Amino acid sequence: MNVILLEKMGKLGEIGETATVKAGYARNFLFPQGKAIPATKTNLAEFEGRKTELLAKHDAKVAESQRRAELVNGVSITIEVNASDEGHLFGSVGTREISEAVNALAGSDIAKSEVLLPNGVIRELGALEVALDLGHDVHATISLAVVGLKSVAGVSDDGSIIEEIDQREAEEAAEAAEASATEAVDVPAAEEATEMSAQPVEAASEIKNEDDDSKN
Repeated sequence: MNVILLEKMGKLGEIGETATVKAGYARNFLFPQGKAIPATKTNLAEFEGRKTELLAKHDAKVAESQRRAELVNGVSITIEVNASDEGHLFGSVGTREISEAVNALAGSDIAKSEVLLPNGVIRELGALEVALDLGHDVHATISLAVVGLKSVAGVSDDGSIIEEIDQREAEEAAEAAEASATEAVDVPAAEEATEMSAQPVEAASEIKNEDDDSKN
């Protein structure tokens, strides 16, 4: 299918040039994104009539993409994740996580669709360069480090945090130790109390025996 490019498209050509592309690529990407229009006689004539206007709009869009590229190009971001000792992620890092991290650091407005991960989502710890496609043949590159969580919390084999479990076990152990100490103190006290309560009974018994003897 022949199309008229409405923006510079890498190897396809410059704005205003015609290019031959696959019909599916044109219908599913170029046309919906406003990057090209069918190369019909009507469209060719219309483009020529509006060429100056369209070129001016295109140049403004290119300048905006370049401004955005300057804002993020060379930025280094770090994303902390749960991972096993072997470096395997419990989950993955994708375009959404990367774009959000870049925007938080650089104050940019990178969309997740502009983050290029040709090998799919990231599932291993490590460092890599990530390319951004900002449109109008403008690109930027960021440095990404995917690292394990730096926390006192442990991670179980399934990736769940076990800090709460350890804390609960420690609390239970402390309670048990406190109960044992209390019991050790209370036992002698109870024995002493028993002996003291028995003394008046013995004394009363002795007095009663003396009274009986005097009567006899």
